[in-house]
Amino acid sequence: MNSNLCRPTLIINGFLFAIIAFGASEPGTLKVAVVAASETRCGWFSNPTPANASLYDRDAEWIIGVQGGHQADGDWPEFGSGQWVKTNGNYGYGCACMRLQTNNKTHEVSMIESAQARALSACRNDAALKRWGFK
Repeated sequence: MNSNLCRPTLIINGFLFAIIAFGASEPGTLKVAVVAASETRCGWFSNPTPANASLYDRDAEWIIGVQGGHQADGDWPEFGSGQWVKTNGNYGYGCACMRLQTNNKTHEVSMIESAQARALSACRNDAALKRWGFK
């Protein structure tokens, strides 16, 4: 395979998209995967029950984990006692900013690159987050 096929990089609107070419089983065919750059999203981190977690930001619900199903790679934020609202034993919600790799069609998080807990007031005072109903 021509080694130049594995090198292209495309920059659109300041975001880096890597185009990775893979060999194919049939001559003359090419398989291509596109990987989007990561982004920082802030909002309500919800962990209502074991292995179920989402981040609710101003745009959407981003699914981090579903019990028995999808689980994003990476570490969840660590919350102090004053940063976490318990709703079901130790399960509940808090405010966080997370650097994520996401699928914008399915709203699933594939990778958590970093995660920081924030004061609850940061989310409570953000008018764009009020629609999610966390208090």
